[in-house]
Amino acid sequence: MTYTAAVIGAGPDPENPSGEGYAMGYRHADGYETVEGVELVAVADIVPENARPFAAEYDIDDDGIFEDYERMLDTVEPDIVSVTVPPSIHADISVGCIRSGVVEAVHCEKPMSRTWGEARLMAQEADRHGVHLTFNHQRRFGEPFRRAKDLLDAGEVGTLERVEFSAHNVYDYGSHSFDLCSYYNDEANAEWVLANVDYREEDVLFGAHNENHAVVQWAYENGVTGLATTGVGAETVGCHNRLIGSEGVIEVGPGGVGASEPLRIRRDGEGWESVACEEGLHDDAFIYRGIEDVVSAVETGEPSELCARNALVATELIFGAWESARRRGRVDFPLTVDDNPLESMVESGDLTPEPRED
Repeated sequence: MTYTAAVIGAGPDPENPSGEGYAMGYRHADGYETVEGVELVAVADIVPENARPFAAEYDIDDDGIFEDYERMLDTVEPDIVSVTVPPSIHADISVGCIRSGVVEAVHCEKPMSRTWGEARLMAQEADRHGVHLTFNHQRRFGEPFRRAKDLLDAGEVGTLERVEFSAHNVYDYGSHSFDLCSYYNDEANAEWVLANVDYREEDVLFGAHNENHAVVQWAYENGVTGLATTGVGAETVGCHNRLIGSEGVIEVGPGGVGASEPLRIRRDGEGWESVACEEGLHDDAFIYRGIEDVVSAVETGEPSELCARNALVATELIFGAWESARRRGRVDFPLTVDDNPLESMVESGDLTPEPRED
């Protein structure tokens, strides 16, 4: 069977990424082209100057180019849609696709949404309409991350006790980091989070605020705990992901986000041992594998690893961390607020970041 796919949000020139966009639509399109049995048939972008070169790149006919994504859905009726627009409109477009009654799967960029309420709505509507809703937490499919999970599952460091990470921020990059922590901890639900943030210099990526510095502690319902440091203080943890077991430690990307060594392990009573990996921490191939997993979910009816349920665990920790900073205390889950606490603190004047000087 051949599935048809479409992309909403072509984005600007993919050769010139910035805080306004990384043209992720092109990377999703490349992914669809690697999966047998999928044909990319349409693109929608409110900026025609973005849609036309995208269509030319992927041999999409003129009648597959749209400014209005709803018209695209009505006209083309694609089976799978990638939503690669800024986070502030993830929910509106994803929910629109889900409610259209046309698509079988919506594959959305991360972070899930602008607010916690929107994230819950997206998952609710996907479940209600029987649509596979997935998010591009593609690092799960990278070799260093998979091998770390294999070592953990094999008992090489005993029982998992704590997960740690350092990242640029909690929301944009941290979306991947929290998701990986959930992946290593078998998708357990989080129980509580305690955090504080510093936001003195404006950091807006893809239209969304990100703190300059955060310290986050949390616990899962199965007793595993977590620790994260971001931004100015990221070096406190100083590791892309650290898995602390009862009998040793696994580090993915020791040294942090820009690490040159992808993976190492230290068993109790022994020194560090580097684990050979052919891939680093960043590779578009991870995106392609994620899309292959989404297509497989459509074929089999089984949830993708990138499903909304898994994404919600990470997203609740993100907004829960910011809510903890707002409350100046621990937040127990389930998280009951609907807004984006960091954004709300900026709007209320509780946080007053200075405009960033370019």
